[in-house]
Amino acid sequence: MKESVIYQDILQQGRQEGRQEEAFEVIRRLLNRRFKNVDTLLIEKVRVLSTEQLENLAEAFVDFANISDLEVWLNNQ
Repeated sequence: MKESVIYQDILQQGRQEGRQEEAFEVIRRLLNRRFKNVDTLLIEKVRVLSTEQLENLAEAFVDFANISDLEVWLNNQ
């Protein structure tokens, strides 16, 4: 069973979802720590980003001076 293509696809999908959720949680914590009480709507916009977008956001986050920088970044995605 472990050798089946379907099993491997499901396993890979689970790993990808896990990486995406981890990336989201790290960014959510960083946003809340820096900007305090980030609006739920913004958090939900971040939640639906792909893993690649979350990684790009993590890099861009270092340059954010205020929450409006996040809003601009999200609107450009």
